[in-house]
Amino acid sequence: MLTKSLPYRDVILSRWQVLKDEKGEIMYLFGPNKLPIKINNKVFYFNWYTWLKDEHLSEHIEEFLESITLRDFSSVQQSSLLTYGDFSNADAVKIRLHSICHTGDIFGSQRCDCGSQFREALKQIVNFGAGGIFYIANHEGRGIGLFNKALVYALQEQGLDTAEANLTLGFHVDLRRYDEVVTVLKYLRRKPVILLSNNPEKAQFLSDHGVSISEIEPLAGEVNEYNYVYLATKAKVFSHNIKLPKHD
Repeated sequence: MLTKSLPYRDVILSRWQVLKDEKGEIMYLFGPNKLPIKINNKVFYFNWYTWLKDEHLSEHIEEFLESITLRDFSSVQQSSLLTYGDFSNADAVKIRLHSICHTGDIFGSQRCDCGSQFREALKQIVNFGAGGIFYIANHEGRGIGLFNKALVYALQEQGLDTAEANLTLGFHVDLRRYDEVVTVLKYLRRKPVILLSNNPEKAQFLSDHGVSISEIEPLAGEVNEYNYVYLATKAKVFSHNIKLPKHD
């Protein structure tokens, strides 16, 4: 058992933090692990954190550790945080709250701007010298999940926009919340942050929950013939700060 292998146990426990959210519920934060990430053909080292939120978590980590082989973590994806530079102590850092997007981030789909925004955020954080990207696992399709997102795509192909498709299926237009991000961010950093976002609701949520934002910088993704209507909907319906070129 790992708990009886003292050197290895100590390594694990030294990177494991027990956090409590605003409701007093337990979250596990684990990290950092080093991640070498290639950006423009050069490798930069980020610190990777991940966290776990579950109603059955205990404050006694070693008891939980004894039971990890009996638990199914693979069917529930966890969120991540990538930090660069001195995230906790730098006078200024840039952060990005990035909602998971299988189609854009992994497959490289051009129907959205997610993948290009993620890569641009990484570049801006490295160039700035310090920052972090929260990669939020339960935000697929504005919080409706990957399968339902596929249904939305089918309706979009019939002429509905993102908001109309969500409403047609019976969902709210945006179900995303950022409570877990707030808990992790407040643990790792107490100073203000610069938020990379076009979405005014993200800034409002962070401010409403006690995160100090010194500045909001828009984050431009790629605009193309496949995502123009999607981006126009973001700007018009969701009030995102997006400047689009004139469309013929």
